[in-house]
Amino acid sequence: MIATKMQEQVQNSSVIRAMFEEGKRLAAIHGVENVFDFSLGNPNAKPPDEVNQAILEILQADNLMSIHGYMNNSGYEEVRAAIAKSINDKFGTAFTQNNLLMTVGAAGGLNVIFKTLLNPGDQVITFAPFFGEYRNYVRNYEGDLIIISPNTIDFQPNLVEFKEKITSKTKAVIINSPNNPTGVIYSEATIIKLAEILSQKQKEFGTDIYIISDEPYRELAYDNAEVPYLSKYYANTIIGYSFSKSLSLPGERIGYLVIPNEVADYENIISAANIANRILGFVNAPSLFQRVVAKCLEAKVDLDTYNKNRELLYNALVSYGYQCIKPEGAFYLFVKTPIENEVEFCNLAKQKNILLVSGAAFGCPGYVRIAYCVAYKTIEKALPGFKALIEEIGK
Repeated sequence: MIATKMQEQVQNSSVIRAMFEEGKRLAAIHGVENVFDFSLGNPNAKPPDEVNQAILEILQADNLMSIHGYMNNSGYEEVRAAIAKSINDKFGTAFTQNNLLMTVGAAGGLNVIFKTLLNPGDQVITFAPFFGEYRNYVRNYEGDLIIISPNTIDFQPNLVEFKEKITSKTKAVIINSPNNPTGVIYSEATIIKLAEILSQKQKEFGTDIYIISDEPYRELAYDNAEVPYLSKYYANTIIGYSFSKSLSLPGERIGYLVIPNEVADYENIISAANIANRILGFVNAPSLFQRVVAKCLEAKVDLDTYNKNRELLYNALVSYGYQCIKPEGAFYLFVKTPIENEVEFCNLAKQKNILLVSGAAFGCPGYVRIAYCVAYKTIEKALPGFKALIEEIGK
């Protein structure tokens, strides 16, 4: 018999992954080319050439056991130093290797920092819509996820409700910008105001409240949009990053945490995070790809690939009558459904072999997420189905 907690997890298995499996089932029936799967944020842009070059250089030049063996739980010193320098050059920060911990992707990093910070009953605040796995990551450590209602006008955080819901039990706030699922970038004005609120609440309750900035989409910003680097605005900020999207390496599970010196209780947090990395079973981030990303810090995927998809899909859907804010980053559209029940809308779309994810999975019913990190021709072939769908609903 499996654990009681896991019985619930099995029953409420990821909607996104379930839709992905449904896509494979439909493809077997109708053919891959006739199924339009927009469910999973699985990058279709190929990794930069620098990635393959780096792999070959490392494997040909180094002693293999020096590549594949254990290292410090934080990761290779030279890798962390290279990443710290890259961050400093880009954002004017002053990090060293001692501020970084290499992690098994952003998800591994979030679990490490929650294991480090949370006591049972501690509260973590997030803003809807949000990445649904935050629920599980917080629950893993017996914390409570407090959800702030969505601001569906521009999808900037609802700071009025946020201020009201901070309590003496609030330990952390998760920020995800560019946002999954909306593609919205939280503005500098928003970040400044949010930091002011947290500073006031720390004084009011005599506690430390940490911002945890989840940033796998930082490099995917369009039209020269700037993504504020949060540690410059609020001292108690911890950054979680992943190379999954910036280098199209989601399966390699490589990322890092930045824990600045200014963070309250820094010495204990960095020590505890190293221990958490080990006892959670990660031990260390993948050794080969630590070295690979260190050689590719200035490389990026071809953003034009996603931008062309964004322009085609957004402009077409709006012309058909769908309502959607234009994303500034990431590779998602968050579309208001033309009927109230978004699950029913997803089922109607599935009849046209279009696979979407319900907004309820992100804490925002009445919307669907469309992941446009697919082939351009997939969008082209799906558009007639989107058009027919809204026309049929309107009749």
